[in-house]
Amino acid sequence: MKIDLTETTASKVNKALVQGRRTIGTPAIGMVLTLVIVTDEENAYDALKAANEASREHPSRTLVVIKRVSRSPRDRAKARLDAEVRVGADAGTGETVVLRLYGEAINHAQSVVLPLLLPDAPVVVWWPVNAPVDAARDPLGALAQRRVTDMYTAENPLRELAERAEAYSPGDTDLSWTRVTPWRSMLAAALDQLPCKVSEVEVEGEEFNPSVELLAMWLADRLNVPVRRLLSAGPGLTAVRMETDCGPVALDRADGSLATLAMQGQPDRNVALKRRDTAELLAEELRRLDPDDTYASTLKYGVDRLGEPERAQTALAARAAESADEPVTEAADAAEATDSAEAKSGTKAKAPAKKSAAKKTASKADSKADSE
Repeated sequence: MKIDLTETTASKVNKALVQGRRTIGTPAIGMVLTLVIVTDEENAYDALKAANEASREHPSRTLVVIKRVSRSPRDRAKARLDAEVRVGADAGTGETVVLRLYGEAINHAQSVVLPLLLPDAPVVVWWPVNAPVDAARDPLGALAQRRVTDMYTAENPLRELAERAEAYSPGDTDLSWTRVTPWRSMLAAALDQLPCKVSEVEVEGEEFNPSVELLAMWLADRLNVPVRRLLSAGPGLTAVRMETDCGPVALDRADGSLATLAMQGQPDRNVALKRRDTAELLAEELRRLDPDDTYASTLKYGVDRLGEPERAQTALAARAAESADEPVTEAADAAEATDSAEAKSGTKAKAPAKKSAAKKTASKADSKADSE
């Protein structure tokens, strides 16, 4: 069920929500949180679709705040609010209110959202694009216990990482960090099986992907070892290689779905490590509403301490190639020595032949001189 309201107020929107619930026969509120999505018109559809899918696991009241651009000075000076209320099948398993703000109302979005929050329920604010650097100080972010951003949509993810580290507040998180959760789980489980010390790590992934940087920073922060980043064609993260005193450990995912875990002394294993969509990432973030201390520690480690990413062949891969080529090199050296010996022996054998031929020529000349 959809109810359209033009030039309305927050009070009228609340009345429309109550009317909609009564119409479909569900007057009770069974939602566990309020999800506020701050986006633009271009990305609103995709964000709302992901939120509706995530609401199957977390029934919530979803408030979509769209700040519309006013072209004329007169429109910018006039405050206006249009709303679209969705309940029932059109709103997933919760309620959805799409708020379009015009003019002066854009600067006071928190005043529009505040009366629509569920009472005594946590608030999560999500910026799919164009997130503020300091989300906790944003007027809408100040209303939330959890603030979700996505550095993958930023123009310069590396600069964004550094800025977010400086402005971090408890409750901040990012979907780029959520994307590496399966990688962190798999690597931690692999190291639990080997009572070994890690001495060197390489993280390989596509360029301008903040998830690659975050995973490298997490490994450097937790293992206290040097971590190198290698650039690949992707998609996303492609490999993590660790050198330990028990042998190399490698987690390689070339196709974006199936990865291979290789450990010294154990057969290679195929593990599911598919790239997840936005709905799954959002659902994971809504499972925990307390501050993520691991993310905070990783973010504050600093991307500048990792150095610049490289495109050259990895040191661990080069070392493996050298060890694999050792028998071939020894065989080549032996063959070269044999050829050299044969060449030398052939030269010595031919030398006497040349000498005997010279003697024959000299004797012929002597006999000719005697006959004359």
